[in-house]
Amino acid sequence: MQFPSPLVPARLIRRYKRFLADCRLEDGREVVAHCANPGSMMGLAEPGMKIWLEPNDDPKKKLKFGWRLVDHENGHLTGVDTSVPNRALRAALEARSVPGLANYHSVRPEVKYGDNSRIDFLLEGDALTYVEVKSVTLCRQSGLAEFPDSVTARGTKHLGELEHMVAQGHRAVMLYLVQRTDCDQFDLARDIDPAYGAAFDDARAAGVKIIVLGTRINPEGIEIAGPLVSLA
Repeated sequence: MQFPSPLVPARLIRRYKRFLADCRLEDGREVVAHCANPGSMMGLAEPGMKIWLEPNDDPKKKLKFGWRLVDHENGHLTGVDTSVPNRALRAALEARSVPGLANYHSVRPEVKYGDNSRIDFLLEGDALTYVEVKSVTLCRQSGLAEFPDSVTARGTKHLGELEHMVAQGHRAVMLYLVQRTDCDQFDLARDIDPAYGAAFDDARAAGVKIIVLGTRINPEGIEIAGPLVSLA
């Protein structure tokens, strides 16, 4: 998935109200960027961090920049836009290039199911497969990506609904997409949300399949990479 507009470097001044960020461009101008990430962004929103913004000239958008990446200035990047994983994954699913999810003739996004929810992707083939996607950006230990970065009642609900789909005879997949290039392992942050950890254990025991994938990230775009080692 390529970014529609070339990204521009900036420095983060502050993130506030969850979805807003004051940033300083290289020419010294201060701008407000949209931050498409409702999570805590632990370790990714420190003032002074180098970030990458996507400019836009859409008159319908109040903010003219969107925050897309954190540049760790050590050769590694983190994608912070939580809408990106679904866009990148959809392209990979349609290209039948996702390990374990290639034998389907139809990829339908945002299909209603469960208790007033929408599944990220419904795959149709010999059987229906429900795929829920989570963006993973937390890293508290070198090389280890973790989810979630804050309490997520919504995420816990999704695990229960996937479990319910398995009980109905369908296939269900919880797919964690790690938007960091500096991690090769994945685990649950059970200390942050014990309820999510318990729901994860229940879902997996019930037959929900767990897939963890990495990404290749640069200021031009984000692509799906191969599986990561899961310790969960």
